[in-house]
Amino acid sequence: MGPLPRIRKSVLTLALPVTVSSLLQRAEGIVAVFLVGGLGATSIAAVGLGQLLAFIAATLLSGLSVGANVLIAQLWGARRTRDGEDAATHLLIFGLVVSLVLMAAGIAFNREAMVLLGADTDLINQAEPYSDLIFLVIPFTVLLHTLTSILQGTGDTRTPMFALIVVNLLHLALAYPLIYGLWGFPAWGITGAAVAVGAAEGTGFLYLLWACRRLFRIPSTVRRDLLHATWRIGASVSGERIFQQAGVMVYTKIVLLYGTVTYAAHQVGLSIESLSFLPGYGFAIAAATMVGQSIGAGKYVRAKMENWEANRLAAGAMATMGMVFFFFPYVLLRTFTSDASVIELGTTFLRIVALLQIPLALTMVLAGSLRGAGDTPFIMWATTIGMWGIRVPWAVVTGFVLKLDILVVWSAMIADWTVRMGLLLWRYRSERWRTIQVIGQGSKKGASSF
Repeated sequence: MGPLPRIRKSVLTLALPVTVSSLLQRAEGIVAVFLVGGLGATSIAAVGLGQLLAFIAATLLSGLSVGANVLIAQLWGARRTRDGEDAATHLLIFGLVVSLVLMAAGIAFNREAMVLLGADTDLINQAEPYSDLIFLVIPFTVLLHTLTSILQGTGDTRTPMFALIVVNLLHLALAYPLIYGLWGFPAWGITGAAVAVGAAEGTGFLYLLWACRRLFRIPSTVRRDLLHATWRIGASVSGERIFQQAGVMVYTKIVLLYGTVTYAAHQVGLSIESLSFLPGYGFAIAAATMVGQSIGAGKYVRAKMENWEANRLAAGAMATMGMVFFFFPYVLLRTFTSDASVIELGTTFLRIVALLQIPLALTMVLAGSLRGAGDTPFIMWATTIGMWGIRVPWAVVTGFVLKLDILVVWSAMIADWTVRMGLLLWRYRSERWRTIQVIGQGSKKGASSF
């Protein structure tokens, strides 16, 4: 078997479990929206709003997960397993401390954030109890992601997949009866959906902690070099996600100006579109892991081949999803809601996002490859230009100032992702990422070897 077929097999071996894991991870949010659909458009919007706030809060620690993945991958590629074990221990402890702070801040300020977004009083009153509980269990969410990233950095993508299977089965078993009061459970509505999330993710965290217990060891001292490396990688990632989610908040505020039904269509459309993110995210993680390990071992030619193969496979998979979104939107939307107005607007949304699937695929994988090399600052600036230079001004002018049709506001997403794709493609082809040193002396040998 030649090098390219071997690389293709390695990419698929890593990417497929990550894709399944991503599907299962996203399934919690999708299932919550699906299950509360019978309660009406306001309940759908309330769950969507609560999920949005939790996701925005979690992005503050997104650099931890990405830093864990890249640092562990490069250490494993360089065969520095003891350093990898030290890094894993430091990352887990740091994640616990910071996630507790995030939990307290989220519970204290989530209502103010909803007001800032422009949600009306009825929507806020429904969303707040759900959001409070989601923030209460957010340490489980953060640590689940951190452990997943550590394992993925070692090349183990199967164990996180099994953990998320457990999470989703337990979530489904609890959410439906807790929402509607079946089988002797109380009817808690959307609050029941949040309780199910907490129980499921807490169980998943404990499962992963036990599964990867051998990766941790108590270091003799605080490893400032490893923490500094994680900071160099992760700070830009967190900055990128903060700029992204701040833009999403402004963009969401513009969408909310068009009413609760429009926002419900937007939320259902995002839930469906997220299905296309799954293969893209899977190939992006595969690219980050393989490129990180290859760079750790000094194999730059192999790293380039891995990036190319991951891009090709991701573009094919997401283009297929785009065709489904464009030609069969009604079938997908009808699965989530019977509200004719939501379906009509959601059809427009899905056909718009169908057009951006290839730019989105290439952007995700190129970003994964650059992250694997440690080139996270450029990704942050590309995200900032796409979101704040394109999408937000477009939405503000067309939605807030000119008050044009929501179709025009949604079209800003296409321009945003196309610009990001162009910037990341230019950066990757410049090969400046080859000069970045993440893990210090002794980690890069034979830089031209395959």
